[in-house]
Amino acid sequence: MRMFIRYFFRTLRLILTPFMLLSEKLTTPKPVQRPPEEQQAVDVACSQLALYQFRTCPFCIKVRKEIARLGLTIEIRDAQFDGEHRQALEQGGGRIKVPCLLIEQDNGAPQWLYESSDINAWLRARFEPQPLSSAG
Repeated sequence: MRMFIRYFFRTLRLILTPFMLLSEKLTTPKPVQRPPEEQQAVDVACSQLALYQFRTCPFCIKVRKEIARLGLTIEIRDAQFDGEHRQALEQGGGRIKVPCLLIEQDNGAPQWLYESSDINAWLRARFEPQPLSSAG
């Protein structure tokens, strides 16, 4: 029975994978537009970030869409099929759970941030463009 359940879910994943990836492609928002110097500063800040993820994980898709919306160039690390990234996630973060955002602090210390909602909130707080206030 256990074997049947395992194969059932593997088959279901195989069937749903193309639809999930297509849905991500079709529903990913356009990136925000920043002035070139501001975008350059954002790109430099993003060089200290890496997202550990599984390609078809719905929560990882949610984070990748937010990264795209904010126009961020964050390194994506596949912890599902890349043994090196999987091992780094387990050793550094303490567990193999995705999505996980690795944040290299200015002092070089790593911070491992789990949970898609927490990651998206952190990204918005750090990179959401502030609306121009109109002086009245």
